[in-house]
Amino acid sequence: MDNKRATREAYGKVLVELGAEYPNLVVMDADLSGSTKSGEFAKVYPERFFNAGIAEQNLYGMAAGLALSGKIVCASTFAMFASGRAFEIIRNSIGYTGANVKICASHAGITVGEDGASHQTFEDIALMRTIPGMTVINPCDGNSAEKLIRQAVEMDGPAYIRLGRAAVPEFYNQEDEIKLGKGKLLREGKDVTIIATGIMVAEAMEAALILQEEGISARVIDIHTIKPLDRDIIIEAAQETGRVVTAEEHSILGGLGGAVSELLATECPTRMAMIGQHDTFGESGKPDELKAKYGMTKEDIVLAVKSIY
Repeated sequence: MDNKRATREAYGKVLVELGAEYPNLVVMDADLSGSTKSGEFAKVYPERFFNAGIAEQNLYGMAAGLALSGKIVCASTFAMFASGRAFEIIRNSIGYTGANVKICASHAGITVGEDGASHQTFEDIALMRTIPGMTVINPCDGNSAEKLIRQAVEMDGPAYIRLGRAAVPEFYNQEDEIKLGKGKLLREGKDVTIIATGIMVAEAMEAALILQEEGISARVIDIHTIKPLDRDIIIEAAQETGRVVTAEEHSILGGLGGAVSELLATECPTRMAMIGQHDTFGESGKPDELKAKYGMTKEDIVLAVKSIY
């Protein structure tokens, strides 16, 4: 995991590749193409790139119209503005109509860092989960982002893809198999299951190594697709280990922790703990320092495991 890149960088790269494969692919942005990296597509296919300006509701309304006329649309802005400012448009114009729009939202979570509380969204997964028919994707690194974005473009229908600002370790290799809607078992374990998503996958794997030294065998699962949730892998893990810790760079209200607890409450009641943003806003600071302050590190995962052990 020595190499690092941001998932938004992977997005820019795979967009250019997809542009050559899909002549009907259109990319849009809300005047943030340098930050979201959609500008990489604009350099190669300027006739298929549209900047809606700082008008996110218009962005997604236009995206819906283009999709309903036969285009595949990837429309980008920061996660705070996509899920927050444009929620009603996404719900009614994209979700309700089943428009083939991929909402590729960058700068999500606490690792937005210095941009501060106004830009650090912890609500986006929760909001997008509630929209019927919306696929919700949260890759943990650049390689998985490329694979999942490609699969999202290949499928018909709306998707929300959560991307980050900060460079993160390349956890997966290019040859690793990653399937939309299917959790990935990364490590076997019999005492506890750590279910992670996004940048917390790498933290979960490191936490498992610490726990191993202390005699606790931790299973680790990457749930990169929050919706549809891979019910089978989660229920099996809960049944076999009897303890579950979820880890996400998102509020524990309504995100991965919410999705997993909703499932297990009805299918397999299990002792649980949740790592994530605990009903607070963030603040400006360096990403690693913010992760530590708000309890989203490998050490916090270890403590959470011990709290239910």
